[in-house]
Amino acid sequence: MKANRTQIILAAFSIALTLSAVSAWADTQSPAKFERGHSGQSVGLASVANLRDVGGYRTRDGLVVRTKLLYRSNQLSRISPDDLKKIAALGLKNDYDLRTASEREPAPDELPPGVNYVWLNVLVDSGQSGPAQIMKLLQNPKEANANLGGGKAEAMMVKAYREFITLPSARKAFRQLFVDLGKEGDLPALFHCTTGKDRTGWAAATLLSLLGVPEEVILDDYLRSNDYILPAYQKTIDAFIKAGGDPAITQAILGVKAEYLKAAFDEMTSKYGTIEDYFSKALEIDSAGQRALRHRFLTHADDKDK
Repeated sequence: MKANRTQIILAAFSIALTLSAVSAWADTQSPAKFERGHSGQSVGLASVANLRDVGGYRTRDGLVVRTKLLYRSNQLSRISPDDLKKIAALGLKNDYDLRTASEREPAPDELPPGVNYVWLNVLVDSGQSGPAQIMKLLQNPKEANANLGGGKAEAMMVKAYREFITLPSARKAFRQLFVDLGKEGDLPALFHCTTGKDRTGWAAATLLSLLGVPEEVILDDYLRSNDYILPAYQKTIDAFIKAGGDPAITQAILGVKAEYLKAAFDEMTSKYGTIEDYFSKALEIDSAGQRALRHRFLTHADDKDK
């Protein structure tokens, strides 16, 4: 079967990140577009650079998303002993892994004792390529330039984001994630993929949207992954460029762009309408389930850590 080209690219760079050593990480922050305090910032783990609290944001009606209940992250492997202790201090009850089999097998999650592991393969219904094809792509930057240069990488990423809405496996995975997050006693929890920016970024954006966080705040939170992932994988980027790869390709694949998230929301709107309709029709989470999520994660400003 001919492999889906989008998934070849995504899998290729996922494996590249998995196999590469994590470089020294610095908390570089982009200029803020508005006053956002500590919301959306990394919790400060050098070996898990994109681990962030989902909470802290204010909604349109003045409520606040609770902190210390839900975290988003890049892959949980090659974690330093000190950082693993800090993860243990979060008191996690559940860890939701959104990666494919080819991503998680070489880099299984490293979890503190007592954390329940849940695998939700978002992309299982999308064509996957064999390891030989993937490694061939990584070892031939000039071929990557031909296939991905000139805006092709961005177009493939946009297509991939639309698949978060259309793939049956994506709907199934995100449904289970949000159903579980609405249950009593299942928090604190964490969800992640390889870089914590695409599948994880969509999951965070949809939840914040359902909770009533303004669109511009959601987009800013999404774009913050660039602050953490790009510096963390600078060695991978440098190696690709040194071998003749187009720098724009790594920026398109390893970073995030507003057009990616907007494409997913456009797909959602065209197929389902509102965010509430997406939850009810695509994810089969009815109004009672949506209320459970809002009850679990929203509070008044003075009580956001309770």
